[in-house]
Amino acid sequence: MAAAGFWALVGLATVTGLGTAWALGANSNSPPFAPAIGANAISTMRAAFLIGILAALGALTQGGSISETVGSGLIEGEPITSLAATAGLLTATAFMAFGVYSGYPVPAAFATTGAMVGVGLSLGGAPVYDTYREILLFWVLVPPVSSGLAYLTATLLRRDDIPETVSVPVLAAVVGGIVANVRLSVIPSPPGETQASLASFFGQFVTTPAIGGLELDVLAVTVVAALGGFVFIRRRTQESVDRGVKTFLVALGSVVAFSSGGSQVGLATGPLENLYRVELGLPGIVLLAIGAAGILAGAWMGAPRLLQATSREYAQLGIRRSIAALVPGFIIAQVAIALGIPISFNNIIISGVIGGGLAGGSAGVSRRKIGVTLTFWVLTLVASIGIGFGLYRVLGTALGAI
Repeated sequence: MAAAGFWALVGLATVTGLGTAWALGANSNSPPFAPAIGANAISTMRAAFLIGILAALGALTQGGSISETVGSGLIEGEPITSLAATAGLLTATAFMAFGVYSGYPVPAAFATTGAMVGVGLSLGGAPVYDTYREILLFWVLVPPVSSGLAYLTATLLRRDDIPETVSVPVLAAVVGGIVANVRLSVIPSPPGETQASLASFFGQFVTTPAIGGLELDVLAVTVVAALGGFVFIRRRTQESVDRGVKTFLVALGSVVAFSSGGSQVGLATGPLENLYRVELGLPGIVLLAIGAAGILAGAWMGAPRLLQATSREYAQLGIRRSIAALVPGFIIAQVAIALGIPISFNNIIISGVIGGGLAGGSAGVSRRKIGVTLTFWVLTLVASIGIGFGLYRVLGTALGAI
């Protein structure tokens, strides 16, 4: 009977995690391709198909670090049980559902992090204050950094003395250089490391000395990747500026969707880390595959409707401001993945939209709306801690009475 109860809780926790991944796939991965759809560079259904594939691949190859942070880095002294994982996931998913139906942009990372802290404390675990400080500092820095990068990007694109046959390829070079240094679990890595980048892998075949700790082989591959992105988009924009910009929008949407999957899957799989990797003894890739499957299904089933709505919003923003919002999204998401910090794409994209709007003299968002959004984010974090704490106690009492 005990074994039956254990497997029932495993099944319940897994289904809840899949549901959370589905919600993330349907809601959090739509912004990357919305500008391309608004510019008629790609159809809605094709974009939804690509979002599912790319986000799932990102989840499989980059989702491990954030999943570990959410699952074992927020509370010490007590492992997250299957019942606690279920309570945390239910709490986070409820907040996300409320955001969808109310129209308020609920940050999934805030809701999940708060919920897992709440259930962990309810279990009797101790807070990990150092981790909290790192996460909170990163979250606080996201709005000014994202809006600042978006402002610089939009300013570059708006300069009359820099034609789009130069400015857009320059941005493509920046993105290409970063892509070369993205760490992926599928790339063979040196002993002692779990992930490697394309630059470090191909750099092995380039014989160069290290100067002052700088790996010139990695730098050489990075420069080649940046030049490749510049030349490709440069040729496209020279043939037709409109075609070149649309090509860049699709390419940028692709890498952002990939990054979105890598940064968001951990919010669904993190609570299940102890259950799958410790209690069941399964490799981490199994858990990430479950999360990737949920994100894939959510993107294919739920993204088309949201894409049509968000593409209209991005069409109103304009191509320059859309690009300005997505470039920092890609950069910040990759930094967060490297550091293992859960993040909210709503936070990044909204800040990017504001920064891009400031380059044109107006943010396009009222101060009141910004204030309401920030207040709602803080309330989400605080309330999810309390609800997660209480829900675990309620579920534990209810199951103990059966």
